[in-house]
Amino acid sequence: MRLPLDGKKALVIGARRTGAAAARYLARQGAVVRLSDKATAGFEDEQARLQDAPIEWCLGREDAELLRDIELVVPSPGVPRLHPLLVGAMTREISIQAEIELAFRALSAPVYAVTGTNGKSTTTELLGRMLERSGRSVFAGGNLGSPLVEAVGRPIDAAVVEISSFQLEWVEEFRPAVGVFLNLTADHLDRYASFDDYGEAKAALFRAQTAEDFAVLSREDPWVWSLRERLHGRVISFGFDTVEYGTFPRDGTIVVRLPDGMARGREITLSMAKTQLRGIHNLENVMAAATAALLAGATPAAVQAAIDEFPGLPHRLEMVRQKDGVAYVDDSKGTNVGAVAKSLASIPASVILLAGGVDKGGSYEPLRKLVRERVKRLILFGEAREAIRTALGAETDTVVVASLEEAVAKAAEVARAGDTVLLSPACSSFDMFRDYADRGERFRALVEAL
Repeated sequence: MRLPLDGKKALVIGARRTGAAAARYLARQGAVVRLSDKATAGFEDEQARLQDAPIEWCLGREDAELLRDIELVVPSPGVPRLHPLLVGAMTREISIQAEIELAFRALSAPVYAVTGTNGKSTTTELLGRMLERSGRSVFAGGNLGSPLVEAVGRPIDAAVVEISSFQLEWVEEFRPAVGVFLNLTADHLDRYASFDDYGEAKAALFRAQTAEDFAVLSREDPWVWSLRERLHGRVISFGFDTVEYGTFPRDGTIVVRLPDGMARGREITLSMAKTQLRGIHNLENVMAAATAALLAGATPAAVQAAIDEFPGLPHRLEMVRQKDGVAYVDDSKGTNVGAVAKSLASIPASVILLAGGVDKGGSYEPLRKLVRERVKRLILFGEAREAIRTALGAETDTVVVASLEEAVAKAAEVARAGDTVLLSPACSSFDMFRDYADRGERFRALVEAL
């Protein structure tokens, strides 16, 4: 339902990509917008894009005076629930809406949403391509790229969005026609009180669904699969075991069995012979995307074409270079332990692993067996290097360095033909880099300069 925004006094907290997009949308709808950020500099791009919008910029401020006369608060995803301005808004009973909630209420096209700890971007991009191949006009974005609010007013008939737990913290009516929950592993425990608290934040994806909607769940993840008993949407699953209804692999293919009345209501077989995606985790991503696409009305031929053509995403097990028989692989998007585990499991032994960055509050213990069995040398950098060495250093030959530059140089010194030098940090990047993409690009430049 579209909210009347004309004349409404709104505060947007966080002036980076999502916050700036939300502020621009609100201003175009006639709202009186105040845009705040605790930082004082580095907003040149955002200010240039918003220079013609009637927005009050409040940089370097987080004081309660920002809430004066405000009727709506839109926090950026990076703003924690206990931020003083959000606590103040709740105390004053001011409406708080996530950017995706704001967008959903204004969209006429159906929304297809993907969440999970790992694999969201690949699954979202693949799902979007499957629908595009079916002739749909698709907006693909969310946490993946362009904020969902930028889809409002575009001539689209489908919005495919990657959704993080942060984005789901302030939703009420957000209701994807098809929602996908891929997996749940320990992540963002610096923000959430517990693993279950983190999972429940993601499960909000399904909160507003009805029996008209679909929930696509992984049978391989116990926490995700346990949701099936309490969802309102129709559940269809994916996993490795053969089931009467659901999606599973068989002899180099993917089989999708949908019950009568659920999309196409028959068995559909899709070949994996031409896919460029590596690893068991990507097989799960393809199963999830294909299931969601068919439920959303994609044709089997279009789904197959997208599987065959999709090259994968940058910084996710991306081959950078082969040099002297050594493979250099960029997995900079592996920002948590679960992602690194899946990456190591998909690469033969003899890995030189480059890891480190900003610790996210979880345990590195789940990597011990994989490091012991597959990693010939562990090279650690960044703020978390000592914490990782404490957890994993005894499992293999371990070196601590001061920078990514030194890590790549050390790896090149010891690498031999048949080895894989893998950047898969298990940490966020903000101690040394703008984001994981910046870290990945720096790794590529260093490798190409060898």
